[in-house]
Amino acid sequence: DKVSIGSDAVFSAEKFRADGVKDGTSCIEQISNVYGRQAVVISVDPKRVYVDTKEATAHTVLEVEEGKLCWWQCTVKGGREVRDLDAFELAEACEALGAGEVLLNCIDKDGQNAGFDLALIKEMKRRVSIPVIASSGAGNPQHMVDVLKATDADAALAAGIFHRREVAISEVKSAVANAGIPCRPIE
Repeated sequence: DKVSIGSDAVFSAEKFRADGVKDGTSCIEQISNVYGRQAVVISVDPKRVYVDTKEATAHTVLEVEEGKLCWWQCTVKGGREVRDLDAFELAEACEALGAGEVLLNCIDKDGQNAGFDLALIKEMKRRVSIPVIASSGAGNPQHMVDVLKATDADAALAAGIFHRREVAISEVKSAVANAGIPCRPIE
């Protein structure tokens, strides 16, 4: 009973940030008003933009691997177009409009099987009060444990490793439970 909104969430956030008012016309507001905010999930698909200094952009810049600095630029249309909006600005605006959950991807980590974008996820948890689901980057059960412990994400998502049968769901659930993280039992 949830609706996931991608590109339209970006367009709605841009309008809200420009106008500063909720006018009830965004799909986020309309769905939230009828079905409740818990039914509205925004799917955030940012990509890293590396900069030399934090002052190089007005967007939130964080240090990532090897001391590099970057901000996370929102994309639309399946990642084919970028917008002058960072992932945190998007999520904060969408929360204000009535979104109840953030599905947080990272184009740079997706399909790499090298782990989640911990800096992105940790900052997102700090910036919004709605649940954040970490996505993009899981390559093994330890990656799921790492993201849940390091970021306080409300949930973590993996797809490719299961579709390709590289890892069994039971392996992930066992690793998460053994790390002391609450997890639904395998039925």
